Amino acid sequence: ETEPLTSKKDVSGCSKGEDCKENGLLVRNPKSALRLVEDGNKVHPSQGDKGEAAQISNGYSGVQSSVPCNGEQQLMELEDRETWSKKIDFLLSVIGYAVDLGNVWRFPYICYQNGGGAFLIPYTIMALFGGIPLFYMELALGQYHRNGCISIWRKICPIFKGIGFAICIIDLYVASYYNTIMAWAFYYLISSFTAELPWTSCTNPWNTGNCTNYFSKDNVSWSLHSISPAEEFYTRQVLQVHRSNGLDDLGGISWQLTLCLLLIFTIVYFSIWKGVKTSGKVVWVTATFPYIILFILLVRGATLPGAWRGVLYYLKPDWQKLLATEVWVDAAAQIFFSLGPGFGVLLAYASYNKFHNNCYQDALVTSTVNCLTSFVSGFVIFTVLGYMAEMRNEDVSEVAKDTGPSLLFITYAEAIANMPASTFFAIIFFLMLLTLGLDSTFAGLEGVITGVLDEFPHVWGKRRELFVLGLTIVCFLGSLATLTFGGAYVVKLFEEYATGPAVLTVVFLEAVAVSWFYGITQFCNDVKEMLGSTPGWYWRVCWIAISPLFLLFVTCSFLSNPPELRLFDYDYPYWTTVVGYCIGTSSIIFIPIYMVYRLVITPGTLKERILKSITPETATEIPFGDIRMNAV
Repeated sequence: ETEPLTSKKDVSGCSKGEDCKENGLLVRNPKSALRLVEDGNKVHPSQGDKGEAAQISNGYSGVQSSVPCNGEQQLMELEDRETWSKKIDFLLSVIGYAVDLGNVWRFPYICYQNGGGAFLIPYTIMALFGGIPLFYMELALGQYHRNGCISIWRKICPIFKGIGFAICIIDLYVASYYNTIMAWAFYYLISSFTAELPWTSCTNPWNTGNCTNYFSKDNVSWSLHSISPAEEFYTRQVLQVHRSNGLDDLGGISWQLTLCLLLIFTIVYFSIWKGVKTSGKVVWVTATFPYIILFILLVRGATLPGAWRGVLYYLKPDWQKLLATEVWVDAAAQIFFSLGPGFGVLLAYASYNKFHNNCYQDALVTSTVNCLTSFVSGFVIFTVLGYMAEMRNEDVSEVAKDTGPSLLFITYAEAIANMPASTFFAIIFFLMLLTLGLDSTFAGLEGVITGVLDEFPHVWGKRRELFVLGLTIVCFLGSLATLTFGGAYVVKLFEEYATGPAVLTVVFLEAVAVSWFYGITQFCNDVKEMLGSTPGWYWRVCWIAISPLFLLFVTCSFLSNPPELRLFDYDYPYWTTVVGYCIGTSSIIFIPIYMVYRLVITPGTLKERILKSITPETATEIPFGDIRMNAV
């Protein structure tokens, strides 16, 4: 079946700045693919301002990306790409990805550690000039080029394609430990379905002689060697770290946590196996439920005795802290890891948007929601810490020593256990942690899935369910080391080294590749084609200079002063730092390897090889009515 694309008048040629569409035929096959047969006389100029002489911003002619109208007919077969059912599905998915467990435990701790209310100044500055511009850049790239993190580089700068492979490896590392933290939360959730929560007393089989329940009606004094029942439940019953001697002796695998993790991966698989059509519906629950629970916990925390002490400690500004470099480093790292560019997720999610979707507005809305969630979570946590300090008759700084997951699984769990209606609050709190983690896991795996399926459509294009099954099995098997009795030590090592510097390096190179090789003018023209307006000077300056410098600053600060790891009473030996850097390097090593590979397989002199390797090799199709035209 064919339909002419012509208007009623016959046009023999194409005028400058127009697409050669008048003499084309639209061929539709039963598989809903589109074949555009062009029979004209000129090369297609692109829409907007970017088509002059088909010159790419790096100066090398992009003739291989053009669509000739002269001579032989050109066939373009474009499979229909899945899109979000509703705009709100996309927004909730991005918010669910960006708002994760780190918003609840990491931001409040970093905020009070770095000057309380004064910390909000460097945090806001780093968000405006670093985090949000990078967030917007990834959404725009994904929406315009409609590809995952690997194949998108063919349309931007092919020599940087190794970035896509590095992102996939990083996402697999994250999946290998992040879901284990959810398994801990799931264990707590199951344990909460009792009249008396198991971490409220010292009469359980796992308790020791140092267990001290200062919430009991007896007159109990808190000593230097006292351990709360919540801490013993976490360390001796859930994690069982006392059965491990450290990273060189992890011990056996906890079958309870293994079953919890297996159930979590089962939920993940059936949520994402069909694509964004199904995951976009699941996030209606997983992305909105945490906000309901946060509001309930905020109201409950504000009514507790001593809550004001926690809030005061949280927000009391220490202006001297602003003079310390590490405060600015922490602010930059927090906003970066909170918004989450560099994991391929924003590219993947945005690639399922409609072409003219307002991704600029999406970037502002979702990043603002993310930052506000972090700020409000601080009140949820610190009202309870103030209550704990009141009960212990200690300063808030003593109560707030726990960091990371321990802040949730020890301090907050203990406070909940001693509230009225403790079972109810425990159930909704740990259910909230599960939902916070689930949509972040959906997103991380979707980044890998979209990247691989777009790169190898002939292999996995029609076998998504099978590929997702294999991916979840690989992630589950990769998590086994974190399910051992010493698994908490492995989680800490991966969290600090496997993702941090590697992701920073990836996004730095991504920003450089887009701004300096693909060209900021080219990129802004792409945005103009989608939104109808060109990004202003503020965004251009951020993309060209400020954001890359922001990333370089954080990366160098991390590498020059690597964290000294300690968990519970275990000090990580020096060799673990070497192992950590090796794990981090194992992902970004794909970037230089692919660069060398690309230069080797490209014919020509060294200069020609370099020029061809930094020139987009594949045209990006842009919508033109009901079809998609190639952009040169």
